[in-house]
Amino acid sequence: MTVGKVYLVGAGPGDEKLITVYGRECLERADVVIYDRLVNRKLLRYAKPDAELLYCGKEPGRHDTVQQQIHEWLVEHARRGKTVVRLKGGDPCVFGRAGEEAETLARAGIPFEIVPGVTAGIAVPAYAGIPVTHRDYAASLAIVTGHRSERIDWKALAEGCDTIIVYMGAANLPDICRRLVAAGKPYDTPAAIIERGTTERQRTVAAPLAALPAEAEKAGISHPSIIVIGNVVRLRETLQWFSEHRGGEAVVYTES
Repeated sequence: MTVGKVYLVGAGPGDEKLITVYGRECLERADVVIYDRLVNRKLLRYAKPDAELLYCGKEPGRHDTVQQQIHEWLVEHARRGKTVVRLKGGDPCVFGRAGEEAETLARAGIPFEIVPGVTAGIAVPAYAGIPVTHRDYAASLAIVTGHRSERIDWKALAEGCDTIIVYMGAANLPDICRRLVAAGKPYDTPAAIIERGTTERQRTVAAPLAALPAEAEKAGISHPSIIVIGNVVRLRETLQWFSEHRGGEAVVYTES
């Protein structure tokens, strides 16, 4: 039997229109679609009527177990000659574990392609009126995970980057802000947290860094969220263009 092929496809940050043309083409010809919790379900309508749809959403504490199952599914279906799409939120190579899945496929001798997607760390701030770089405010950018803080050099991050983007950080927001201030980031650095970005349920809270956790808690901000820290957040007052969810009023940053 001819071995199939696996496409590791980025679905984009939430808005279904932000999937790439090639990503949609892969989805349209897939025999099997293995999709994540953060994938917009509307994208599944592009799959063939007889395509097998396998949900692999990860719940807290079960990531490694589910990831092993995903590896097994990818290899199993490809060995049956199927065209498989592994559909991931955002970009598959930005905290999407595409590297691990590609390694598994390479070891098994399964052909694969990585199809980049629009990553949430860039797109979500843009939908909130925050460009992550700007000639006057930011010449450097760092992207970090919010749930493995012990592996981050907080001093280097606080002192060496104009804009900091944090993925998966909503639950640890107080600790993230505390660590950055302790490492030398000014307590009044503009910051924002954006919930369910690029969707009709998007909400944004903006505040000075030290005050952001309390303001986010007051607004009931949860995950999925992207955190943005840096002077580019000031631009939100001028550049906000996307109509956000009712009840998602921003706490606008003002200089003290």
